[in-house]
Amino acid sequence: MSTVYLVIPCYNEEKVLPETIKELNLQLHKMIDAGLVDVSSRMLFVDDGSKDHTWQLIEQFHQQNPLVTGLKLAHNRGHQNALLAGLMTAKDEADCAISLDADLQDDVSVLPQFVQKFEEGCDVVYGVRNKRDTDTWFKRTSAEAFYRFLSRMGVDIVYNHADYRLMSRRALEALSEYKEVNLFLRGLVPLIGYRSDFVYYNRHERFAGESKYPLKKMLNFAIDGITSFSIKPLKIITNIGIGVTLVAVVGLLYALISHFAGSLLAGQTAALCSLWLLGGVQLICLGVVGTYVGKLYAEVKARPRFHIEKHLK
Repeated sequence: MSTVYLVIPCYNEEKVLPETIKELNLQLHKMIDAGLVDVSSRMLFVDDGSKDHTWQLIEQFHQQNPLVTGLKLAHNRGHQNALLAGLMTAKDEADCAISLDADLQDDVSVLPQFVQKFEEGCDVVYGVRNKRDTDTWFKRTSAEAFYRFLSRMGVDIVYNHADYRLMSRRALEALSEYKEVNLFLRGLVPLIGYRSDFVYYNRHERFAGESKYPLKKMLNFAIDGITSFSIKPLKIITNIGIGVTLVAVVGLLYALISHFAGSLLAGQTAALCSLWLLGGVQLICLGVVGTYVGKLYAEVKARPRFHIEKHLK
């Protein structure tokens, strides 16, 4: 039997945490009783600098239940860093780790399927949503556009997969070799390779609390994913520059021909619009280039991705 760690990053999850622990505790005991996982398996909750009583609840449940363990990060470092902190801790204590969110939207009843595929030899098992019936029209449309756009930008990503996945110790060791500061685990994990498979599930409504990924954060997340794994945006703005130059050359030739033909008309409005258009295109291009430069700046500094303040074992 394998030792399995359930890694759950948490940020201000005091409303949902008791129910989450109750559900995961039930599933973990079922798998232990069925002989699917070892009694040394654990739930590892990672507190990402929460401002509510999330950490106090983790400590309280840890005292009551030996299956509950926890990490407290010294500062809020974001979902991806908190998840990585938990995975790197689980790497040294478990045969495999399953990452999932604390909001109970990931269907925990399929956890045994993850473990079964691991026992069959898979190093990575992706949790993939069957459908998005519970999402609003805007959420469903924007999510589908997000995956399609990432794929077209050259990012190797599993469609309709978030961070619900199993990784073996070997896969976690490989993940630890990626030292980049700008983390986008959905794009990193497929780069590892090794044998993989899928578990399909239906995503539930959030049990309580508020989503930690509003539209603004989702847009920033998409930009991080694209700029961390693809240089296609730079190629696109190069092509835009070439296209604008060609249009300008054609316009210049037209102006010269009109001038010598004596038919040049006043065109202040057209000239002004052209200037505004070119100025806007230049600013957009500078913004794209600036995003890449900013990422290089963060990578060169190579600051620690997280610091662990407390570890409940």
